[in-house]
Amino acid sequence: MSETSTPGHSRRLTKAHKLSIAGVATLGAAALAFSLVPASAGETSTAVAAVPVAWSKVVDGAQTQAVQQHLTVQQVVAGQQAKVAQDAKDAAKAKAEAAAKKDREQKAAASRSANRVPVFANNLDGWIKEALFIMKREGIPGTYAGIHRNIMRESSGNPLAINNWDINAQNGIPSKGLLQVIAPTFKAYHVKGTKFDQYDPVANIVAACNYAADRYGSMDNVNSAY
Repeated sequence: MSETSTPGHSRRLTKAHKLSIAGVATLGAAALAFSLVPASAGETSTAVAAVPVAWSKVVDGAQTQAVQQHLTVQQVVAGQQAKVAQDAKDAAKAKAEAAAKKDREQKAAASRSANRVPVFANNLDGWIKEALFIMKREGIPGTYAGIHRNIMRESSGNPLAINNWDINAQNGIPSKGLLQVIAPTFKAYHVKGTKFDQYDPVANIVAACNYAADRYGSMDNVNSAY
């Protein structure tokens, strides 16, 4: 009976053994696979595979933030510099425009002054002043005092005075006007812009002063008949 029962028992043991062996084999394979990876390698692998990923994310984020902050600062500085440059440009432009405006105004005022002829009184004082105004424009020397002194000696201030007795009168060219100018002298030294008339007081003074400047340096240097 023991022999007959052995095969069945053996079969049962064999089946159980198979199951046990399969489990052990599985566990053993797992253990073997686990044991093939060194502890240090696993730690290194974990450190290399996991830590750098997280660290890289942190560092990249910090770098990105730093770059963004740097770019923001650069933009602010560039904006400030551009504003300063623009303000300087605007100030220079405004200064140049103001200077140009002032220059135009000065030129316009000078032009108006040059073109505006003062109104002079129709008397001896006015005649001398008008003559001096023209003389200044033409570069003819002479002063009010020098002109007035010679007028009073030559004609006593009478613009229609005429000398009919001296040598000039005897030669047919009598001296006429405030400064007693003869016709040839008046013609030769007449100044453009004044009347071509020996009796005209302003024309007479200017022509006589022009002649005196040419011969004596100035009417101021004349103290007698000339």
